[in-house]
Amino acid sequence: MSSENNANLIDRLFTAGAHFGFQKSRRHPTVAPYIYGTKEGTDIFDLEQSVALIEDAKAFLNEAGTKGKTVLFVGTKEEASKLVKAAAEKAESPVVANRWIGGLLTNFQEIKKRVARLKTLTEEGESGELERKYTKKERVLIGRETDKLTFNFGGVKDMDKIPHVMVVVDPRHDVIAVAEANDLNIPIVAIMSSDCDAAKVTKPVIVNDALTTSIELVLNELAEAYKAGKEKFVPAPEKSRSGYRPGRRRDV
Repeated sequence: MSSENNANLIDRLFTAGAHFGFQKSRRHPTVAPYIYGTKEGTDIFDLEQSVALIEDAKAFLNEAGTKGKTVLFVGTKEEASKLVKAAAEKAESPVVANRWIGGLLTNFQEIKKRVARLKTLTEEGESGELERKYTKKERVLIGRETDKLTFNFGGVKDMDKIPHVMVVVDPRHDVIAVAEANDLNIPIVAIMSSDCDAAKVTKPVIVNDALTTSIELVLNELAEAYKAGKEKFVPAPEKSRSGYRPGRRRDV
């Protein structure tokens, strides 16, 4: 990244308030190297380092995209939820923005059963089969079940396997998601503030994770990098039943 682009991103981060951490008393030791100073008891991040972390995370996600890897976006706290959904939509990625269901990763086979149930109910509702098969009272109960399943699993209904990478906003808030990813050795890119443990994530991005302006700016940078990588992804050609790849010459 050029020095001009670096300066531009620093300016945008500053305008977004990304340089503000929490009170020094809340600082996690692993974040200390990224602190520029303290003003009136509040930690101030070194935005030059923040930019370096953002660029490193972007390169990581871009490479994941070029390799066709699935990235799961996670952020369930109120100020981040809508922004995480928007970023995941931009990146055409699965997302958890309402509530993290325990076992989503570590008990994925059971979760897939709930997702399959959601898909079935949705398809039956769209085809009119629910009206043909069930009474009005039964359909009301099924509607409630569908709403609950959609709330919990709607963002991952097309995720047929465990993701290769996870992007999370505030790993301290979504601590269970981080723990599950760590258990399965899934790399984590985390937008995080001074109260988070940088040692628990693969690619920390140290910025303010409470201001929507800061969260949105960094999420957009990460989502765009991943999307750009995905656009370069070329799936490997499938092998034919005879064991050779279509279009390749086979020796006779």
